[in-house]
Amino acid sequence: MAELSLTDVRAAADRIAGVAHRTPVLTSRTLDERVGAQVFLKAENLQRIGAFKFRGAFNAISRLTPEQLRYGVAAYSSGNHAQAVALAARIAGTKAVILMPADAPPTKLAATRGYGAEIVEYDRYTQDRAALAKELATERGLTLIPPYDHVDVMAGQGTVALELIEDVGHLGALLVPVGGGGLMAGCATAATMMSPGIRMIGVEPAAGDDHARSLAAGERVEIDVPRTIADGQAISTPGELTFAVNRRLVDSFELVSDEEILVAMAFAFERLKIVLEPSGASALAALLAGRIRGLPERVGVVLSGGNVGLDRFVELLGNR
Repeated sequence: MAELSLTDVRAAADRIAGVAHRTPVLTSRTLDERVGAQVFLKAENLQRIGAFKFRGAFNAISRLTPEQLRYGVAAYSSGNHAQAVALAARIAGTKAVILMPADAPPTKLAATRGYGAEIVEYDRYTQDRAALAKELATERGLTLIPPYDHVDVMAGQGTVALELIEDVGHLGALLVPVGGGGLMAGCATAATMMSPGIRMIGVEPAAGDDHARSLAAGERVEIDVPRTIADGQAISTPGELTFAVNRRLVDSFELVSDEEILVAMAFAFERLKIVLEPSGASALAALLAGRIRGLPERVGVVLSGGNVGLDRFVELLGNR
């Protein structure tokens, strides 16, 4: 099994430099006072395509051979990785075919098409997306870029923590939203080396607690596809490569309810003046809900994405 190192993350940072945004770190005195710590928010909702996923997708595609680029790439995603691969493929001058769930948010479907990708739809509750994507890639001669279980993808996502710690210095804890685990695996690899003693805390929706169960069991556990507003975290089992990293480096996985995610989205909008999608707000939700015991003085939080359409945003928050 391929290993992931800080060297890999630094190499990814060099590849994406000048292409991916170096996103800002936000702070809020109101937030600091509310939780009793100095909080540094890494705003990946302001990344290209509106989420951290562009980092990993571009890093992986930038390493393909001319022959692979000639045929194109395939991916499967509920939305953010789809957009990331579509844009990265366009920048690299190749084509992308993306397998997306039929019930993916319309804004994410439209954005993926807008970047020039071909979309093939599937039913996320009855069909195996990984198997379908592998079959599609084989049929068309495409190189599959998975959303998290890929060393180059994980390394690219790790540049989130790399930049954050470079910008703000040592952190006592880092809260990271977890879906397939690629963002956490990359961030944990970088942060534990750059900020010794840091507590790595993953956050997932209560309906999708596959990482928490897997960490407790010491092996990957599969659950039913969770039904949650956090569609980017609606995963049934941790990735094989990602879990191999996360079981070593992550201290805990905390759970948040959909209602707590909505509270965090509202806080981000009203106090921070930014828009977060449900998945992008989950780590902030855990902080605001008091899920982290013994909070250290300096805490990092990854705001992983902001891809939510206006109608959906109003639907989610309008009746609170």
